[in-house]
Amino acid sequence: MENWHQRFFLASCINIVTASLCFWLPAAHAQRIEPEDPLTGNQEIKLVPKQERRKINIADIDNENFEIGLAAGLLSVEDFETNVLLVATLTYHVTEDFFVEARFGQSELGKTSFDKLSGGAKLLSSDDQDLLFYDLSIGLNIFPGEAFILDRWAVNSSFYFIAGIGSTDFAGNQEFTINGGIGYRILANDFLSLNFHVRDHIFETEITGDKKNTHNFEVSAGLSIFF
Repeated sequence: MENWHQRFFLASCINIVTASLCFWLPAAHAQRIEPEDPLTGNQEIKLVPKQERRKINIADIDNENFEIGLAAGLLSVEDFETNVLLVATLTYHVTEDFFVEARFGQSELGKTSFDKLSGGAKLLSSDDQDLLFYDLSIGLNIFPGEAFILDRWAVNSSFYFIAGIGSTDFAGNQEFTINGGIGYRILANDFLSLNFHVRDHIFETEITGDKKNTHNFEVSAGLSIFF
């Protein structure tokens, strides 16, 4: 007959084995056991981590191809100082890379060197100092990427080249005009964009007496809506 020492030792072994099984079984369910490798006969145990993916909303143009906008800036007309410029635009995006843009701009010219030196006499009347231009241009998007605002928001952006032809009306004449420059577009969301432009308007004048080609630089910024 077993004495009490043997009974105590047997009961202790049973308790240890039971506690080990309770600890090992939940851990085994958290593992992924692969089938045996037919070559080695071994089983591979792989841990499958739980991944929580962060949702990011990035502005894009969706399916809208037309864009209408307003811009304001400065226009430096040769011999007529630098003056405020207002521009209205209508753009059609042919593809992701190419777009066609029509613009109408207006500015009021400042004084010429003749006006300042003549002691009050003006080279142009008040009506002739209003400048209007119309142009049709083709743009090419380059360097698409993202712009980061305060390290918190990421928005789509793109640099683009643009060039075209049009007409400039001032001093009672209409002059054939070539324009060209660069721009930068930031898409705030799927329908609103912010645009920056630097352009050169080239046309011929003879107001000061000599017929010459003039370079007239524009710097402007504006908002536009896709529809």
